[in-house]
Amino acid sequence: MGVRGGDSYISGLKSHPKNVWVVGRKVVDVAGDPVFRRPVSAMAMLYDLQVDGELRPRMTYRDEDGAEAGLSFIIPRSRDDLVRRRDSMRVWADATFGLMGRSPDFLNTVLASWADAPEFFAEVGARFADNVQRYYRFCRDNDLFLTHTLVNPPVDRSKSASQQADEYAYLGIVKETGDGLIVRGAKMLATHGPTADELLVYPLPFSVRPGEEKYALAFAIPTDAPGLRFICREPFDLGDQSEWDHPLGSRFEEPDAVAVFDDVLIPWERVFLHGNVNLANTMFARTRVQCHTGHQTAVRGLAKCEFMTALAVALSRSVKTDGFMHVQEQLGECIGYLQLIEGAIVLSEQKAEVTKRGTYLPALEPLQALRYHIPRFYERMVRLTQVMGAGGLLANPTKADLDSEIGDDIRRYYRGADRDAEAKIHLSKLAWDATGTQFGQRQLQYERYYAGDPVRTGASIYTMSDQASLLALVERALGLSSDGAGRSDAKSWRPPS
Repeated sequence: MGVRGGDSYISGLKSHPKNVWVVGRKVVDVAGDPVFRRPVSAMAMLYDLQVDGELRPRMTYRDEDGAEAGLSFIIPRSRDDLVRRRDSMRVWADATFGLMGRSPDFLNTVLASWADAPEFFAEVGARFADNVQRYYRFCRDNDLFLTHTLVNPPVDRSKSASQQADEYAYLGIVKETGDGLIVRGAKMLATHGPTADELLVYPLPFSVRPGEEKYALAFAIPTDAPGLRFICREPFDLGDQSEWDHPLGSRFEEPDAVAVFDDVLIPWERVFLHGNVNLANTMFARTRVQCHTGHQTAVRGLAKCEFMTALAVALSRSVKTDGFMHVQEQLGECIGYLQLIEGAIVLSEQKAEVTKRGTYLPALEPLQALRYHIPRFYERMVRLTQVMGAGGLLANPTKADLDSEIGDDIRRYYRGADRDAEAKIHLSKLAWDATGTQFGQRQLQYERYYAGDPVRTGASIYTMSDQASLLALVERALGLSSDGAGRSDAKSWRPPS
């Protein structure tokens, strides 16, 4: 198939009905259901961009066989590949203002990372290395949309998987058969689970304890696999939200779900790892997956933070508070964050590591720094945007009010300094939808935990850093000597090469 458009994505959903539950009912047709119709439409729009005549060269590449494929599947063999991939990712991120955290490019980079590390999976067995590479080509060649589910449900955080009252509260292996693994239990958070083609499951770093081999597994299955069902959170849009009053929530809602496995068969050809605690705990590090996912995460985060900064600027200008120095300082703070994010992305490309296989890995250190700081930058931007809007964010009528007999009053009293009432109300609704509605608050909570436990992320920056070179600075300062004239001894120091 190669690169596909939105119609192909939607037809695939219609031909593979899933077991999806939302607000107490089972969904028969995800693509046509009122709750999922708009999320599906937003995803289809991304796929349409791939086949757009003008954008297609930016969104695709030729694989090793000369076939066209989505650029997010590429295994980078040069810095230019990294820059091209970043550019294609930016197209998708900008199309949704960075608000769709589970666009297809994220998991595509995971598959590329795994396919480029067959020696790791070969430690489980030669066939598992073959499984990974074959599955990567299958998804790339069919341009499938994948999501994942990694986190155990928060049942009792003080206990490990095997210590839970229900041994299958967490997803685990029930038994091995000639056909594959039988698995049972639950995982979260399957964002876009109901609307994806495929589901990946793999362990987080050091999440499996010795003796808990049945919880050490990585695999992929179609989202319509027998025994798999998705239990969705309450949707923010039941399909009837006004697109004028909720310009973001009515377009870019992402369904979140818990994936429940009721004795699901995972065929052997779709198993990548099982029963090995050490490999499960070191999978992230040894496949270098975070180098590539971090690249995508940072690109999307930059687009999202740019959008939030733009909202803050527009709100301040709408009532002419941007002339006050304290407001300028706050807006300058946000703009400064954008420079830091973009600088770290470029640095990760410039300092890319070339592996023995000739793959270019974006430098992990600046990307990990962004994983830690972007949620904090974004939270600060949300707060400042709300401050810029002040009470005006809470006072807005609906489009129906504007079109009613009280419309003249609204047009008189809701004007801004630089725009008429309708435009000012629409701007305020856009800002409130981004920061204050259920949709906006979900965006904030999602970013807080998007990269996992922020404490672990921050600690990893310390543990992976070159502390020896830092401490050497202290030792050099402690060892300073001077001659009789008070000049430091230049002969004792040389700048690093």
